[in-house]
Amino acid sequence: MPYPAKQLWHLLIAVGMLGLFVIMIFCFTLGPANITFGETLVLLLAKIPFLGQLFDLSRYPETHQVILYQVRLPRVILAALVGAALAAVGTTFQGIFRNPMADPYIIGVSSGAALGAAIAIVTGLSVMLGMWALPLAAFLGAVLSTWLVYNLARVGGRVPVYTLLLAGVALSAFMSALMSFVMIVNASELQQIIFWMLGSFSGRDWSHVLVAAPVIILGIISLWVFSRDLNAMLFGEETAQHLGIETEKLKKILLVLSAITVAAAVSVSGTIGFVGLIIPHMVRLFTGPDHRILLPVAALTGASFMVITDTFARVALAPTEIPVGIITAFFGGPFFIYLLKRKKSNLF
Repeated sequence: MPYPAKQLWHLLIAVGMLGLFVIMIFCFTLGPANITFGETLVLLLAKIPFLGQLFDLSRYPETHQVILYQVRLPRVILAALVGAALAAVGTTFQGIFRNPMADPYIIGVSSGAALGAAIAIVTGLSVMLGMWALPLAAFLGAVLSTWLVYNLARVGGRVPVYTLLLAGVALSAFMSALMSFVMIVNASELQQIIFWMLGSFSGRDWSHVLVAAPVIILGIISLWVFSRDLNAMLFGEETAQHLGIETEKLKKILLVLSAITVAAAVSVSGTIGFVGLIIPHMVRLFTGPDHRILLPVAALTGASFMVITDTFARVALAPTEIPVGIITAFFGGPFFIYLLKRKKSNLF
């Protein structure tokens, strides 16, 4: 598929942003409280500086305002951020490794985060440190696992891609075994650990958004800055070096940026699979392989996908909430099989 013209790039990004905005507004309206689309739009516009005085909020129930501003709004925004982070990093890893099966967790980030969260739960840190114990432990576990994988894979001053993949798989298996052991000897906390591992945005508030948003947004922008270099990496490391790119330095920078971005996302949501795997493939069908447009559109699409799946998880069996990781796997698995059958070897 030829690279789209820049005018088409702008159109794709505009459509992605508009689609995300409409989806978020619609998802704000879903739930036990009957908040209409028009009411939601007015309540949101009223929070924009200089526009608030144009609306009379006294016409709307105070309970609806509390539900929208304090419950649904931060949750939907956080879901969008996490979806964007997973899709952007998945796109980056598929470019670095030149592997269509690469996802944000391929270097052990999810296993490290899950082990960190499990340790925080069973040791009582979540009780002593409050709501920040799990995110902090998960973030540290994710970053530590990435550091271990990098050092295990390093051969002299180089980090071969295949060695990095093997180290990631090996360390993930080892950490999963450790976590299974922790779960067995602490059966009383088993349900809490499993629920975190399946991923959820339940109970998240503005404090989680304020902590995760700067890291995720800066991480995605930083990855996009290296989109031209990622394009060169698609042709192989030797070709990229001939084009003047320091491939080892590039891999190191992208691994660090990706690890921090995913760690920030996982720390507030738990491990949510398939988003970083299927979204890049789906978007690549429309944009082509150029990361200058692929990465931002994938981030916007991942954000929309996560908002939709989280809303479905929230309302499908209300008042019971389904972990969103189950929903993403339920939709993502069959869709990815469909992509494989349709594209086969032409995924790139």
